[in-house]
Amino acid sequence: METLKDIKGVIFDYGGTIDTNSRHWAEVLWSKYVEHQVPVDKESFREAYVFGERALAKYPFVQPRHNFHDVLSIKTKLQVEYLAEQRKLPLDEMQLQSYATKVADSCYHYVLDVLKVTRPVVEELAKNYKLVLVSNFYGNIQTILEDFGLLGFFDDIIESSVVGVRKPDPAIYRLGVEAMGFDAKNVLVVGDSFSKDVVPAKAVGCRVAWLKGEGWGGEVIDESLPDVIITDLAQLPALL
Repeated sequence: METLKDIKGVIFDYGGTIDTNSRHWAEVLWSKYVEHQVPVDKESFREAYVFGERALAKYPFVQPRHNFHDVLSIKTKLQVEYLAEQRKLPLDEMQLQSYATKVADSCYHYVLDVLKVTRPVVEELAKNYKLVLVSNFYGNIQTILEDFGLLGFFDDIIESSVVGVRKPDPAIYRLGVEAMGFDAKNVLVVGDSFSKDVVPAKAVGCRVAWLKGEGWGGEVIDESLPDVIITDLAQLPALL
């Protein structure tokens, strides 16, 4: 792979990048539904996932104090309640809570395992580069980063719910570049979503390392657009 040159700062995406190392969160959650034998089909789960994400974007269920386990608990509760309302799961409150708790706990421990790989990468790059986080999130990303021992590595954080602009709008990456204080051509963006990270980051003139993995599907992909393609965040330091 081509080694990236003249990079002065790195912008990281968070969800799907640092916390799952290239897996879309829908796929992570679905794998845990299967593991814990929640009796729904994948299409029904996808509907519940979309419902939950829209609800979280619209209503302040997530508060700034909430850590990631809290977020997962809120997400899974919304999902199983939706599935019950759609008659895809039994209307049994105790059983629904059991499903939600098992999936949330399992996902949280999954992230702790992934961070054993991704956190050292962030830590290593922070020694030599200015780091900025650009994320679509719910207003509690600093709490999550602190909980996972990541907060101190970032010089600035651009969070969609705080700045009022969301990916894939290139404006959120423009804010990231401004926070860097470098020319866009000297900034590397690292993200897992082609449409939400690669496309808007290139639109503002950044270099891009696409963390290609298990995506959501349905995206139009042009693999010539990113500067480099990686499949594991641990591959990144060797390219810089």
